Amino acid sequence: MSSDGPLLSVDGLVKHFPVRTGLFRARAGSVRAVDGVSFEIQRGETLALVGESGSGKTTTARLILRLLEPTGGGMRFDGEEILEFEGDRLKQFRRRAQIIFQDPFGSLNPRLTVGGALREVLRVHSLAQGSEDERVKELLDAVGLHPDDARKYPHEFSGGQRQRIGIARALAVEPEFIVADEPVSALDVSVQAQVLNLLADLQERFRLTYLFITHDLSVVRHVADRVAVMYLGRIVETADCEAVFSDPLHPYTQALLSAVPTMGGDGRERIRLSGEMASPADPPSGCPFHTRCPHPSVDTICRTEPPRLEAVKPRRMASCHKIRPASRPGLD
Repeated sequence: MSSDGPLLSVDGLVKHFPVRTGLFRARAGSVRAVDGVSFEIQRGETLALVGESGSGKTTTARLILRLLEPTGGGMRFDGEEILEFEGDRLKQFRRRAQIIFQDPFGSLNPRLTVGGALREVLRVHSLAQGSEDERVKELLDAVGLHPDDARKYPHEFSGGQRQRIGIARALAVEPEFIVADEPVSALDVSVQAQVLNLLADLQERFRLTYLFITHDLSVVRHVADRVAVMYLGRIVETADCEAVFSDPLHPYTQALLSAVPTMGGDGRERIRLSGEMASPADPPSGCPFHTRCPHPSVDTICRTEPPRLEAVKPRRMASCHKIRPASRPGLD
């Protein structure tokens, strides 16, 4: 185990699901859910993975956690190849890497009390032997719930409280890395800020690293250190959070940001994308975004050649033929 370098590295990650038709279920194509995704997450930081529904964000997260097996590419956690983990090593990895699901009610067993659900996690990983009740109280206190809540069932809680229970369950195994998969999208706006503040407090208290998945850029600025924007299975831009909000480079990022409501407005003109995202079972040739791109000079290269994700400014990468990479002269 090394303390140097990123905690998580994803390199050229691919996941294609076969499409089968007919009586004999012959393969007729593939759904290119994740199509060459690469990024890194440093220890203690939050990377927000942003994009519309269907862009491949959740599939990427499930691949990282080995809930799905990739078609290609590699993933390293603390310097070790995740795809090589088997048996006890895979179990140890899943203790170090946890997930908070989008639907807090659907992710909880309605037949178990909150205390029962947390004890089940502790027993699976052989933790807190002989002091489970005390550990359950500590976990509930950490997420702002009362110790007496351990005796209640999931249906007795509000949506925000259920998500706190989901967070407590993730914390039970003392992880280093947590995937937060749309953790506030199912909550009322009034509750979202409370849960986001809780996640920030827990990150500082337990030195956690987050992959924060969301389609809502309005919450990203409050939680993320860096942002990776995803479209149709590919990363189209990565940058520090403030850089993305002050100077978005990719046309897709610009369109997403233009739709974020702001107090008093920020002078940014609303960019309305035409049509809908193409199906990952039949992606367009060339740049996957060219069929909706509002750039005034979409041309042959955009329609025929996929752009590479390249460094365009310090600590910034983008995948667009219209953005000059740092290696070319004349970069602003």
